Amino acid sequence: MKGKIIWFTGLSGSGKTTLAKHITKKLKKRKYKVKGIDGDIFRKKNKTRNSFTKKNIIKNNYKIINLIKKNKKKYDYLIVSVISPLVETRKHAKKFFGKDYHEVYTKCKISILKKRDTKGLYKLADNGKLKNLIGYKSKIKYEKSLYSKITINTDKMSIKESINKILNNTRN
Repeated sequence: MKGKIIWFTGLSGSGKTTLAKHITKKLKKRKYKVKGIDGDIFRKKNKTRNSFTKKNIIKNNYKIINLIKKNKKKYDYLIVSVISPLVETRKHAKKFFGKDYHEVYTKCKISILKKRDTKGLYKLADNGKLKNLIGYKSKIKYEKSLYSKITINTDKMSIKESINKILNNTRN
């Protein structure tokens, strides 16, 4: 059962990283070999500019897919946490990894995201100091996948409920 991919996608602050950390911890407790790939950390390690143009987003997401390809056989689970707003890149990952790819859309109302605002990004966008917050006051819109995925309403579900739903839906 090598190389299941759980790909968290959603707007900034929607709970991707939080859920990824919790699921990683739970899987490691069960003695699975797990690799986490966080979009923010990945960009910093690869010195990727934060221009967030469509071209750069695609390029960054393809780099993540290539990293998964290289590491897939070494791990039981690869947990990805990245906004990945474009269907094109998620569809590519789904096509390439097939039944091992499990997409988790972390859904949350903008009003809740603005209240959470752990990184202060929504406040910066509202004040005109950030012009490219994906899915919010940006040219780049978040594109929802039209194929089967796991949807987690992070403004309605607890972390425990969310993790259980994800693990129950990624067994194949």
